[in-house]
Amino acid sequence: MNINKKTIEDIDIKGKRLFIRVDFNVPLDHDLNITDDTRMRSALPTINYAIDEGASIILASHLGRPKGADPKLSLATVAKRLQRLLGKEVLFAPDCIGAQTQKMAEKLKAGDVLLLENLRYYPGEEQNDEDFARSLAELGIEVYINDAFGTAHRKHASTISITNHIKDKGCGFLMKKEITYLVGAVADPARPFVSILGGAKVSGKIGVIENLGKRVDKVIIGGGMAFTFLKASGYDVGDSLVEDSMLDFAREIKQRAVARGVKFYLPVDCVVAPSKDPSAEAKLVPVQEIPKGWTGLDIGPASVHLFREALANAKTILWNGPMGLFELDAYSRGTTAIAHAVGSAYALTIVGGGETALAIQQAGELDNISFISTGGGAALQLLEGEDLPGLRVLPDNERT
Repeated sequence: MNINKKTIEDIDIKGKRLFIRVDFNVPLDHDLNITDDTRMRSALPTINYAIDEGASIILASHLGRPKGADPKLSLATVAKRLQRLLGKEVLFAPDCIGAQTQKMAEKLKAGDVLLLENLRYYPGEEQNDEDFARSLAELGIEVYINDAFGTAHRKHASTISITNHIKDKGCGFLMKKEITYLVGAVADPARPFVSILGGAKVSGKIGVIENLGKRVDKVIIGGGMAFTFLKASGYDVGDSLVEDSMLDFAREIKQRAVARGVKFYLPVDCVVAPSKDPSAEAKLVPVQEIPKGWTGLDIGPASVHLFREALANAKTILWNGPMGLFELDAYSRGTTAIAHAVGSAYALTIVGGGETALAIQQAGELDNISFISTGGGAALQLLEGEDLPGLRVLPDNERT
C-alpha cells in the first residue's frame, strides 16, 4: 500500500465547501456526558487548518451503533464540546441529509463549521449505499477529506461510495500521522524494535503476530493470550483463558521467531484467582504452579522485571493489548507497570488504540508516548500489513 497519500494541504480549499469525515465516536456515560474527547482533539489540526484557509466546513461522523434515529446517540452533545474545543460557534444539523440540511450547507460562509447528525441513523451508511452517499455529496461538496482513521477499515458510504461523487479528495492530518507512524515505523524501525502484544485472544491478533514476527528484534507476550502460548509450551495453566485451536499456531510462531533470532518473552509469574470477582482471594504464583481451577488474571512482579529488562535498550516500541484484566484494580498492576516502563523508555513509542490507550491514560503516561493511535481495528489491520479500504480510495500524492 502506498502510504504517500494526497493530503488537505495538497488541495486548494480556499472558499470551497469541504466535507470532512471525522471519527467523533466518543465514549458517553449514563447521563450522555462525553467521558473522553481524545478523538475529537485529534481532529482539531485538520479542522483548524480548514478554518484558517477560509473553507466552509461540513463535519460528519457516526456515534455508537444506533438502530435508526436514537436521541441517546445524537451528535448534539458532541457539537457542544466541539464548540468549546474550537473556541467558535459550531452549527448543528438535525439530520445528515435532506432539504433542511442542504439549506444549512448552502448558507455556510468561509470559516463556518457545520456538524451533521449521526450518519448511522441511516442503514445506508454501513451498507455503503450509493444513493445515501450521493445524498451526502448533494450538500454541495467540492472537496472530500477523510480524517477518520478509526473507520478506515470499514466499507461505509461516508468513507467509500462518497468518493465516487467528489472529484477533489485526500486525507487529513490525523489520517496522515496514523499511517506514517503505524506503517512507517514498522517498515523501517530504529532498532532494537520491541513489540508488546497483550489482550485476551491469540486469534484476534494472528495477522499482527505473523507480520511483526518478521520485523521485530524482541516480542513480549502478556494478557490472556499468554496462557495459550504457555500451554503450547507444556505448562498446566489451570482455568486460565486458552484457545485450544491456537496451540499449534502459538508453538509454530514461537519456533519461527526463535529460529529468526527474535527474543521471545512470556510471563514467568502471574496473579491468579478462583474467579474474576474483584473480592475473590488472589495470589501470586510462578507460571509452573497455577493451581487447578484457578485463573491467571495479570502478570506478576517477576514478569514485569523481565519485560522491563527487555525494553531497556529498545529504540522502537510498539504496544497493543493490556497485560491482564486491568479494568479491575486488583489485576491492573502489571499493565500499569508496563505503561510506566514504556513511558520512560528512551525510544519511539507507539501505542495501538482502544484498551491500551486507556491503560496509558490511567497510568498518567499520555504525554510520554510518541504516538497513540485513535483506531483499534484499523490500527490492527495496518499492523497486519493489510490495506485499508478508506485509504485505498484516496489518491496518491504525485509530488516527489
